[in-house]
Amino acid sequence: MSQTIRHPEILDIARREGKVTVEALAAHFGVTLQTIRRDLADLAEAGRLERVHGGAVLPSGTANIGYQARRALHLPAKRAIARACAARVPGAMSLFLSIGTTTEAVAQELLHHAELMLVTNNINVANILVANESCQIIVTGGTLRRADGGLIGTLATETIRQFKFDLAVIGCSALDSDGDLLDFDIQEVGVSQAILRQSRRTFLVADHSKFQRSAPARIAPLAEIDSFFTDRPLPPDLAARCADWGTEVVLCT
Repeated sequence: MSQTIRHPEILDIARREGKVTVEALAAHFGVTLQTIRRDLADLAEAGRLERVHGGAVLPSGTANIGYQARRALHLPAKRAIARACAARVPGAMSLFLSIGTTTEAVAQELLHHAELMLVTNNINVANILVANESCQIIVTGGTLRRADGGLIGTLATETIRQFKFDLAVIGCSALDSDGDLLDFDIQEVGVSQAILRQSRRTFLVADHSKFQRSAPARIAPLAEIDSFFTDRPLPPDLAARCADWGTEVVLCT
């Protein structure tokens, strides 16, 4: 198989998995480790990937992966996270669900929860929970981000400030090794920070791929999160920090 055929498939795997390894790619294509190393070097030189020990990751940048691609990424992990998170959401409470494909998976798991008052800046979440007839739904308003149905900007933030939520469930685009939640859109960051301020408790839902990505805008540290639902163990140093901060880490399988 020529490198012109391998390169697009290597990029597709990186988009699905967040990371590629030399050994796994060599086995997948039936070529030598050195051949894959050359492929990754070529893709890195072209700016398509960033080399890391043993493989490569998608490059850090200022733009997120497209919404439809994000929806298809790590579906089993997102569903496991959503089930575990929803199981911890009681009925008869005020709840905020933010922008994100994992929060949309949580919404699917809340279809049979009774007497929720839901506030959201995610049109997709609102459309999902329309099927729950006992759920009161309030949409924040704001500037519509057509790419993913998110509502952002000053109007969204001002609406959120009118509430004090029992619980908020939020996502993020990336998590760095210090435990900072990161995003690409500075307007969305402002909305997320308002959600944290107006919530008595906050759950973060994010799969392991968020540790393999970077984004330029800081939302908050994990220290401000009550429970973090994810699908793989955290790096030991970060797990120790979460224990010190009192941030519960819930592994979902």
